[in-house]
Amino acid sequence: MPSTSPVKVLDKSGQEIVSVGFDRFGFNSEVPIDALRSLYLRSHYVVTSTSDKVDGDSLDPDAEEQQHAKFTKGLSAYQSKSIFYPEDNSISYTTLARFPPVKLLAPSQRKRVLVTGGAGFVGSHLVDRLMLLGHDVTVLDNFFTGSRTTVSHWVGHPNFELVRHDVVEPFMIECDQIYHLACPASPPHYQFNPVKTVKTSFMGTLNMLGLAKRTKARFLISSTSEVYGDPEVHPQPEDYWGHVNPIGDRACYDEGKRVAETLTYGYQRQDGVDVRVARIFNTYGPRMNPYDGRVVSNFIVQALKGEDLTVYGDGTQTRSFQYIHDLIDGLICLMNSDESRPVNIGNGDEFTIGEFAELVREIVEKVQSEAGDRPSRRVQIIYKTLPNDDPQKRRPDTSRAKESLKWQPRWTVRMGLEEMVSILAQSQKVLSLTFYVRIGTVITGCR
Repeated sequence: MPSTSPVKVLDKSGQEIVSVGFDRFGFNSEVPIDALRSLYLRSHYVVTSTSDKVDGDSLDPDAEEQQHAKFTKGLSAYQSKSIFYPEDNSISYTTLARFPPVKLLAPSQRKRVLVTGGAGFVGSHLVDRLMLLGHDVTVLDNFFTGSRTTVSHWVGHPNFELVRHDVVEPFMIECDQIYHLACPASPPHYQFNPVKTVKTSFMGTLNMLGLAKRTKARFLISSTSEVYGDPEVHPQPEDYWGHVNPIGDRACYDEGKRVAETLTYGYQRQDGVDVRVARIFNTYGPRMNPYDGRVVSNFIVQALKGEDLTVYGDGTQTRSFQYIHDLIDGLICLMNSDESRPVNIGNGDEFTIGEFAELVREIVEKVQSEAGDRPSRRVQIIYKTLPNDDPQKRRPDTSRAKESLKWQPRWTVRMGLEEMVSILAQSQKVLSLTFYVRIGTVITGCR
């Protein structure tokens, strides 16, 4: 069935993507892509004052509704309609008029799912998927890098609970599945307090594994490609032990995740805890903090602001980037499969950082041109000193995921970038990008 959304994308085989997820391993995770977009590409505000202008035009009440409808794409019943007042830089928040429809599951089918770090970038997308599927979801987050606005559209729903809590401290709840995602993932964040980062990786994992042991819940930890360090094997398979500097600037995160994996398998061997380990490679998408210091958001924000793109090193180091929907598909498949070995979840499409900077510049120029917003000059690519312990190669060997989970990426890097650039471009046009971090995203069409 074709999508009714004006935003259409084709997968790597040329088929239109109208849904995400799979009916696999006795767990149906399929949801329409339009339903997800109504959440993560939702408008958080409208401009109401007739003295305010959007796209150069003053807005009367009718025009205001038209402007809002352009963002909501016919899903206004499920949108918050907070009001932004640019004259004094204030905002009046509202709750949803109505919660989005969720599946009505029998009690025997409904899972009680705990998501630590559920207000973060990856966690919030996972929460959206699990909520739409009709499961009971509890989000645990201390909001160090996460934000309430990423999951605020579910607050008050009978299937949802949001708890402010740091996983370094014990937490008790009854649950069937635990997605343990809590840990800062970008270098500026995890290097801000390296001791806290290590404590989160070890103590947080210890507490959640203890909870899984007590409740007999299945436990999935979000590990990382950083466990491979600066790899001497390329691409990186799961049986590669890595090449990590244990005392370097990135060690608090790299070694923290490595010891978290050790702890996870210790609980499996000693106490019979049912565990899953997902080694996540570079991921990007909507709700990603534009200022979190990762390469995708750095390049997009710099290009949109007309600043030169900063490449660290000579640009020959490589990375592989996956879109958020592919990652969530992989995490849910892994959780519900019988695969207990570590599994790489990433996109094998590899770019040098120099090539990736050129691709981002091209897409930003395309989006700006289509919006009639041509910049006065073309941004350049400049090169600076490479940070310590920055990996030279990064590409996943996803053979295990393909064989065990029947999973492989569907979204091309270009498809995801066009959507993300369009979102950030619209946010920049209506508000400042700094304010975007606080209130979320605004939808705009992409191709």
